[in-house]
Parts: sequence; C-alpha cells; structure tokens
Amino acid sequence: MSTQLDVRSMDGTVTGTVRLDQRVFGAQPNLAVMHQVVTAQLAAARSGTQSTKTRAEVSGGGAKPYRQKGTGRARQGSTRAPHYAGGGIALGPKPRKYRQRTPRKMVQLALHGALSDRASAGRIVVVDSWKFEIPSTRAAQEALASLGVEGRALVVLSRDDPFAFKSLRNIPDVDLMLVAELAAYDVLCSDWVVFSRQTLPGESTWGEAPLPPASKAKSAARKSSATTEPLEPAQAQAEAVPEAEVVGAQGAQSSAEGELAEVVEAGSATGTEMAEAEAAPAGAGTAPHAPEGEEV
Repeated sequence: MSTQLDVRSMDGTVTGTVRLDQRVFGAQPNLAVMHQVVTAQLAAARSGTQSTKTRAEVSGGGAKPYRQKGTGRARQGSTRAPHYAGGGIALGPKPRKYRQRTPRKMVQLALHGALSDRASAGRIVVVDSWKFEIPSTRAAQEALASLGVEGRALVVLSRDDPFAFKSLRNIPDVDLMLVAELAAYDVLCSDWVVFSRQTLPGESTWGEAPLPPASKAKSAARKSSATTEPLEPAQAQAEAVPEAEVVGAQGAQSSAEGELAEVVEAGSATGTEMAEAEAAPAGAGTAPHAPEGEEV
C-alpha cells in the first residue's frame, strides 16, 4: 500500500506530497470491532421515543360492563383490558435509551481500520485548502470533478471553512463532517473520503511537489550563475565598509588595552616604592647626629 499521496489544489494541480501516518492509515481492519462500533453508533442514533398506553392509562373503562354472575359469560371488570378493542396494550414499548457503552480505544481502532481500508483502495484525497471566495455549489461541483471524486463522498471540514460548508452541502451524495465528529460508520458509507491539509488526522509528513526535469535544469542554472557572477563595484564597496569598521574597532581596542597596561605598571611601581620606604630604618635617609665639639 502506498503511504504517499499527492496534495492537490481545487483545480486538480499537484501542489505537494504527504506521507500518511501508518498508525491511522496503515492499520489492519478488524471486522468484529468495526461491526460492534457501527452497531453501537446506529443504536445511539435511535430517538427511543416510542410509547404505548397500558390499561391504566387508557381513558374510560371504569365501570364493570355487566354483573358478575348469571349471564353465562366470563366475568369482566373493565372494557379497557388488553383483550378488548380499544383497551390498553400489554407489555408494549416505552421510552428508553438504546445507547451502548463502547470503549474509546475500540472506537479509535474501528475508525483507523475504516480509513486504512479506504487508503488501501486509493480512495483518499487530500486538498491543500478550500479557497471559496463566496459560497458556490457550481464551483464545489467543479472542484470535486477536478479531484476525480465520483459517487458518494465524505468531505471532512474544519470550523474555519464556512464557505466550503455552504458550497458543498447542496450536492447530492456528498456528506459533510467535522474532523472532531469523524466516525467509522460515516467512512464505511462513503466511496471517497476528502481531507484538507488542516483536517488530515495523524502525524503526517508534508513535502513539496516534485519539479519537472525542465524546471530542475533551470533552477540549477540559476544557482550556478548566482555563485559565479562577479560583484558589482557598489556591492564590493558595501562589503568592504564593514571590514574597515572591524579593523578600526580592533585598533581602538588595542590602544585601550595599552593604556590600561601603562596604568597598571605605574600603580605597581608606586606600590613598590611605598613598600621600600616602609621597610627602611628610621634614620636611614638623614645625616648622623654628632656630639658637640666633634666633626663628623
């Protein structure tokens, strides 16, 4: 099964590629789980409002129709008994809920199996985006025809596509569904499932559309010419200016470092002189004191 699909625009042009998530579109369909989930969904869709009246709820029949004995007939207490015409209904249906509890993982497994079945048959279409300027059913029909969608289709939309919803809702055999409400039953009832880039489930990998050979050659020629093209004088001058600014900044930094070194040396010299002055004896720098009458 191919896990890579083309992403198309509304006119059918290929705008890119997408690699589908294997957990969503590559699962093995489990028929038993899908049957149980679909049965539960159809049961939950029942309104359950059917109701019948019992003999206590039917009006009339309060009096005994005839006496208890002497008539030869079976005794009766009311004409609203179930065996009378116009009487109540015995064991009739009453309003109830038909909803079944289905585990969340089972619902997810059934949906992944249904999507995988459609993906294996090549019935998944991915649209880049729905670009409707105004609601138009004709434009929607032309878009589906360009995408190759025929028969019954399920279009998965987001809440940000109001024009797409109004354009597609009047087309026969096209069902609309929000991505948060997507279920296995809706997928199985449709021949095609159409997603947009925004509504595609799973962690898909997006890629660009492959270029034709002529476009590839032109792109390579443009790149080679851009690399070998000489610089114009104005462009060379513009590139030379930052280099001069860098040299000037380096020179200013070196001069500032020289001044800082001189200040540090001067400070160290002053500190040395002060240390020597403190270490010298008290009379080291003066003449000795001579006694009176003697020459030094």
